[in-house]
Amino acid sequence: MISAERISTARSTLNVLSVPGTTGEPVLFVHGNVSSSAFWRSTMLALPAGFRPLAVDLRGFGDSDPAPVDATRGLRDYSDDVLSLLDVIGAAHLVGWSMGGGVVLQALRDRPEAVRSATLVNPVSPYGFGGTTGPDGVLTHPDGTGAGGGAANPDFVAALRAGDRSADSPVSPRTVLRTAYVVPGADLGDDEDAFVESMLSTRLGDDHYPGDTVTAAAWPGVAPGKRGVLNTMAPTYFRIDDLHTVDPKPPILWIRGTEDVIVSDTSLFDLVHLGAIGVVPGWDGTPAQPMVTQTRAALDRYGNYREVAIPGCGHSPHIEKPAEFRAALTAQLSAA
Repeated sequence: MISAERISTARSTLNVLSVPGTTGEPVLFVHGNVSSSAFWRSTMLALPAGFRPLAVDLRGFGDSDPAPVDATRGLRDYSDDVLSLLDVIGAAHLVGWSMGGGVVLQALRDRPEAVRSATLVNPVSPYGFGGTTGPDGVLTHPDGTGAGGGAANPDFVAALRAGDRSADSPVSPRTVLRTAYVVPGADLGDDEDAFVESMLSTRLGDDHYPGDTVTAAAWPGVAPGKRGVLNTMAPTYFRIDDLHTVDPKPPILWIRGTEDVIVSDTSLFDLVHLGAIGVVPGWDGTPAQPMVTQTRAALDRYGNYREVAIPGCGHSPHIEKPAEFRAALTAQLSAA
């Protein structure tokens, strides 16, 4: 059984899931983009005794208040909300998936003493999404061209706005769930409809998903705006170069599916890689973003981390390979 409550913090009111009757060290699960806490429900129920599972809806997702997102702060609107929640529940183990991994990294960077441990699940690169190259996240253009709200597929945004629950289109939320969130053919079981509803809970518009758009002179013609979700991960706003300097250094577990097509060195959601393979016309030779390589380089500098790569798994190990995921997470929590 899972219950939901709205918790008021100094910054906002957040919807938080919990498992009644559990006690122990809090474990706070943070979802990714175009999703909500619903993606964590089965993981929460499987957490071992001695830990208290909680999952938060980030602003603009699920049932949390839809406060506007200032992208010029990077992911800090989200991470500061999480830190304000920790002011209520106490220091916690943080588990972040995809964009939520970036939220966890930012919270760890800004207040490491509040983080007992951090688990990153196919996280966004420490240098954001799009617009960089090389292991150290060098900008391909000073204005972040190639990243931001303009990189969203407009047909997918339209499908979200229409509340499309079908599998009739390659860009419907259900099809994207089946082909990008997980490896094609993965068994989503009875949770599939709930996951689609979770995706459809995403607030839309310039202040949320995908965010405002700005044109750029250079190919592919888009640059980061200043509002909304995708712009928060633009490398001109979100960049964690100095994670290795924090003190203390809580242990980090990095879990990733080896077949991920979203966060990858060859991401099918990176406009530059799509240009390089001929999907987006006009590619000018700009190198794509090596997202996994960048994360590994940053964590190598940090030092206190462990990487678990799960073969045959895509962007969502907690859904696709629950046994392997839970074993790695339990080992992390027990050792921290």
